[in-house]
Amino acid sequence: MSVQAYEVRDDDRRPPTADLLEVVQRGLRLHPKRLPSWLFYDERGSQLFEEICEQPEYYLTRAEIDLLDVHASDIAEVLGEDVRLIEYGSGNAIKTRMLLEQLRAPVCYTPVEISPEPLRQSVQRFGELFPGLAIQPLCADFTKPLRLPVPPRATRRNVLYFPGSTIGNFEAREAIELLRKMRAEAGEGGGLLIGVDLKKDPATIEAAYNDKAGVTAAFTLNMLARINRELGSNFDLDGFRHRAHYNPMAGRIETHIVSLRKQQVKVGKMFVDFDVDEAMQVEYSCKYSQADFAALAAHAGLQVRHVWLDPQGLFSVQYLTRADVAGHWSMRMAANGMVGG
Repeated sequence: MSVQAYEVRDDDRRPPTADLLEVVQRGLRLHPKRLPSWLFYDERGSQLFEEICEQPEYYLTRAEIDLLDVHASDIAEVLGEDVRLIEYGSGNAIKTRMLLEQLRAPVCYTPVEISPEPLRQSVQRFGELFPGLAIQPLCADFTKPLRLPVPPRATRRNVLYFPGSTIGNFEAREAIELLRKMRAEAGEGGGLLIGVDLKKDPATIEAAYNDKAGVTAAFTLNMLARINRELGSNFDLDGFRHRAHYNPMAGRIETHIVSLRKQQVKVGKMFVDFDVDEAMQVEYSCKYSQADFAALAAHAGLQVRHVWLDPQGLFSVQYLTRADVAGHWSMRMAANGMVGG
């Protein structure tokens, strides 16, 4: 592999770190208070999320791995050969490895990750796993327009891979905007391969975000530790708690940081008051029926071409293309049915 393949390329259009203060202060001025979930993912937050994925209550990762274990070969068949695989929010190597092992003659792999150190670790892992594969990492916020590296050879199809259930962290309007951006980046003839968590027993969903070991709680409160460290704020982590509750009407987990007492916190030159039991919203995790997600995709000018399910029907991986693409896709769906597995 070339030296270039190991180079972590920084997209210079990323917002500067100095904007963090403005983002946090703006969120704390809202009523109710709200902070963006990307603040979770400093180096410590990324490590804690990997631990969350190993907790017995967190079914999502196991279900997606089970799905790929059964269907990775069929997914690769649908994607075809000479694919450039572009992964949003690259992290744990297991799922992507399972897919890359089945792809025929992939042109290159481009992991896109906002945190430099997890990205470097990811590149190192994949360099060892696939020594013959060109790896073109991009350190960037995938929600912003990306300047993707030039692939090393001609590409038949760009596939934007968005595993996990991160699409669920976006409200409907934001998810549609992101899907439209992904459609544009995939280009003519490209596709989107997206992990989508499905609606199920609310108790199962809630348990996944409230593990008994308290790892998710530590992950949530690490956001405050990051703000303290990077902005010199004085959040007392013992004065707040994690709360995650499933809202069946909205079809989503709503995660909040809740103040345990009346207190005041300094953020830059701003003083922020918290009342007892005041909840600050920090993340949504939307769950979908297959019809829900198909409707969301349609608003973005996309059509779901294939759906794969894990053996227990907890999780799905869905392949989307531009809604105006027809031909062999419709024939394939008519012959085989839309749902695989």
